Amino acid sequence: MGKAFSQVTSQQDEGKSILSANPALSSKPANYLSTGNSKPPCSGVLYARAAGAGFVICPTCQGNGEIPREQEKQLVALIPYGDRRLKPPHTKLSVFLAVIICLVTFTLTIFFLYPRSIAVYPIGLNSSMVTFDETHIRLSMTNILNISNSNFYPITVTRLTAEVLHQTSVVGQVTSSLRLHIRPLASEQMPYKVASSILDENTYKICAQLKVKVHHILLHIQGTLTCSYLSHPQQLPFESFEYVDCKENMSMPHLEIPRPA
Repeated sequence: MGKAFSQVTSQQDEGKSILSANPALSSKPANYLSTGNSKPPCSGVLYARAAGAGFVICPTCQGNGEIPREQEKQLVALIPYGDRRLKPPHTKLSVFLAVIICLVTFTLTIFFLYPRSIAVYPIGLNSSMVTFDETHIRLSMTNILNISNSNFYPITVTRLTAEVLHQTSVVGQVTSSLRLHIRPLASEQMPYKVASSILDENTYKICAQLKVKVHHILLHIQGTLTCSYLSHPQQLPFESFEYVDCKENMSMPHLEIPRPA
């Protein structure tokens, strides 16, 4: 008799829940995690609602589960590793195209903005005007410079400085501010005038005496041309040697000398 009663009592104890019945815990929905089933982890779970409590749709349960509204900012949603939202389509292709476009843009920018040479070639004497004083030879010359722009952007000639030397003496100087624009991959001719005064006695005799048949004197012209491009100034030196007839005035156009290769 006592043995039968103990068996009935143990069967009743096994039917009872081993967890204490806590009203606070029973009001919260149970959380389940399934790793071996492809169905949403909340698809087959029933949730107990507390009276008067608000619920929102669980974002990872595909609309089949709810979570308490007050815990919406506290719970962490688990997304499966194979979820398509973690693998955007054509990611590698998009990254590859972005890298190629950046490299091409950078290469073209360097190619077109890389500074190239700006060449200055003295073409020669265009015209001259000679006047005699008692002891002076006053010579006003107009020379021409050829400026070649090899860049893919325009340049601006802003300043010219030149001086004329006869033997070892400086006989003339000129400094002028300019605003000459030269287009990309283009050439322009720029005339400039410089006045000289020669005081050498032997040169005066060569130019003034009628008995002398050759009245040419050698003048050394050297100067600096200042150009500006992309807010960067650059100084370009030039020099030339000119034979000038100091007996007669000369005014004739000077043809452009072919640019050396």
